[in-house]
Amino acid sequence: MLDINLIREDPERVKQAMRDLNDEEAIPRIDLILELDERRRALLQEVEAMRAERNKTSKIIGRTRDPAERQTKIDQMKKLSARLEKLEAELREVEAALNEEMLWIPNLPAEDVPVGPDESHNVVVRQEGDLPEFDFEPLPHWDLGPMLDIIDFERGVKLSGSRFYVLKGAGARLQRALITWMLDVHIQQHGYTEVYPPFMVRGYCLVGTGNLPKFGDNLYRDIEEDYWFIPTAEVPVTNLHRDEILDGDDLPLYYVAYTPCFRREKMSAGRDVRGIKRGHQFDKVEMVKFVEGDPEVSERELQSLVDNAEDIARLLKIPHRVVQMCTGDLSFVAAKKYDVEMWAAGSQEWLEVSSCSNFRDFQARRANIRYRPAKGEKPRYVHTLNGSGLALPRVMIAILENYQQPDGSVVIPEVLRPYMGGIEVIEPPARA
Repeated sequence: MLDINLIREDPERVKQAMRDLNDEEAIPRIDLILELDERRRALLQEVEAMRAERNKTSKIIGRTRDPAERQTKIDQMKKLSARLEKLEAELREVEAALNEEMLWIPNLPAEDVPVGPDESHNVVVRQEGDLPEFDFEPLPHWDLGPMLDIIDFERGVKLSGSRFYVLKGAGARLQRALITWMLDVHIQQHGYTEVYPPFMVRGYCLVGTGNLPKFGDNLYRDIEEDYWFIPTAEVPVTNLHRDEILDGDDLPLYYVAYTPCFRREKMSAGRDVRGIKRGHQFDKVEMVKFVEGDPEVSERELQSLVDNAEDIARLLKIPHRVVQMCTGDLSFVAAKKYDVEMWAAGSQEWLEVSSCSNFRDFQARRANIRYRPAKGEKPRYVHTLNGSGLALPRVMIAILENYQQPDGSVVIPEVLRPYMGGIEVIEPPARA
């Protein structure tokens, strides 16, 4: 959520940011927010004045001894209280409307985010690793998986419909190995604390991270109770400290979590329908940071976060690149965002395996997460960041397609072999 003072003081800057973000619908909301804010402040002033008058009258009644005069004051008090009750109800309505409108306004892009209308204006910051060369035609994972008998698309569809699949045998073990290994890297090498959060949360948690109300259609929920299946571990982990005032000496806080993720993928209908690249359910290791509310601090933490994600690609020895999102491809909540993409030799494409974002105080305002810089100082909003560390199954795709051999077998990256029980190669099943 944006600071209302920013909208009051420089509405044109905010409107221009909405244009840069391709969110034209937000522009008239800015005008409505200004109207509601002005009405709220006027009502608040009137309500506070009437409360003061009521308190004053109440004290006078307590000192009045004449019965007639006392009754007159009591009657005045009743009329005043009735008017005040109506004004307080109107104030609550205006405040609720203002808060609702504020929830639909996206975060402002950081000053150094490239301005552009769409993903074609994203900027490749760097690329590491040479693309693999084969003396045979590399296969995509949707051919390799069934050939190795480690991905079963037909039974996945039979169980749950399109965009579902079953991992089996060495495929299931490879995914489990990746999750455990990635957690260990972030815990042991990068200093994160592991948490195991619920996979269902209350709706207010999704409001806090910016998923609601705007993206409700892309979420799964329980139809009877206020339980929402998480689209990413970012949601429960960020809300660990909602409505808290943290000790500034405890910052920064780094958390890492493994969870399944559930998304309806309505916004990507018709895209990436082959293979396991985009599904309604997938696994992910997520990194979340809570840091001081200083743009310079959170910028440094963002660069560190990207490097942590890249480390996974480096250790797997898979070529990757870092791409900075332009304004037209920036998420609703991010002030600045980088994607880490791995090369997939069979599909012949770059696959996003991590999105690393600096939200500044946008989520903290929505979830009311603050810290006290020093004893006696006024609390400030933290800055939050998150990034995948990394997202499956795209890492699985990159491993299968880059490590494949001419006979269809797949070599297991060295760092994963201890987690695979010593398995070094996934081979096609022997033919009868």
